[in-house]
Amino acid sequence: MKLAHAVVLITGANRGIGAAFAREALARGARRVYAGARDPSSVQIPGVQAIALDVTDPGQVARVASACGDVTLVINNAGIAQPGGFLQDGALENTRRQLEVNFFGMLRMAQAFGPVLAANGGGALLNVLSIASWVHRPLLGTYGATKAAAWALTNGLRHELRAQGTQVSALHMGFVDTDLTRGIEMPKSSPEAIVRFALDGLEAGVEEILADDATRQVKQSLSLAVPAYLAAA
Repeated sequence: MKLAHAVVLITGANRGIGAAFAREALARGARRVYAGARDPSSVQIPGVQAIALDVTDPGQVARVASACGDVTLVINNAGIAQPGGFLQDGALENTRRQLEVNFFGMLRMAQAFGPVLAANGGGALLNVLSIASWVHRPLLGTYGATKAAAWALTNGLRHELRAQGTQVSALHMGFVDTDLTRGIEMPKSSPEAIVRFALDGLEAGVEEILADDATRQVKQSLSLAVPAYLAAA
């Protein structure tokens, strides 16, 4: 999937990784970039077309799919994170809230835009996941569960969309320096570095894009006798 002349739609494009995706897509020659956000006035990126898009609203997702029928690449970036493990107060509510965006929002977008991508030759779907797809520490336990679910969704979509020629890629990475990780004192990558790596992988046809060393080490550990998700923090 090449970015030159592509028509790109990015969810959660008003800040952080989403905004970096929008800027980099333009820099790589995308013909049009739809920058989705709940409040389109919050999108302050020259050259993009801001659109109102709340991935938790089925009607709005359907309307955007109808209005943006030229899309060839969907970047499912919208996501929320709330700290905490499974046994903390409010864990059920927090998990449901995050699933609604991180899993069901991604599923709604895939269902709505699968036919659009098919009509435009196949195109690609890039799902923004996390190192937390595999490692679930108490700091981000419930969040990790939603990303593990989104990874399973991505793997299933890969098989269901293959016949129509749609490339489905997953982006995994550790902490990135965005509003979402504010207050977490851990080494962080820049959004720009992650996005460049992600789009390089997408253009090369990579299905599982591992954007930093920590993520590559965790993924490699999954076949070990003591994988990273069993190791003590």
